[in-house]
Amino acid sequence: MPVSSLIFLTLGLVIFGMALSTKEEVNRIASMVAGSILLVWGFSLTPLPFQLLVECSILVPVFCICMRCLGCGSTR
Repeated sequence: MPVSSLIFLTLGLVIFGMALSTKEEVNRIASMVAGSILLVWGFSLTPLPFQLLVECSILVPVFCICMRCLGCGSTR
């Protein structure tokens, strides 16, 4: 994995952590936007196999949650 992608991903996660610890809304929103930009940028620089691994690991729980909601018959 390229070093630049790790740097961007790490910075994005650190900024998200700082955003969660702050109490002011404006600073929290600005930190979340900056962290999101860095995470997307870092994720786009990672190799394709890592991207597919992350996407599959996100899709499986979401699919299971959606199937559970369909099974119980709730209409939201």
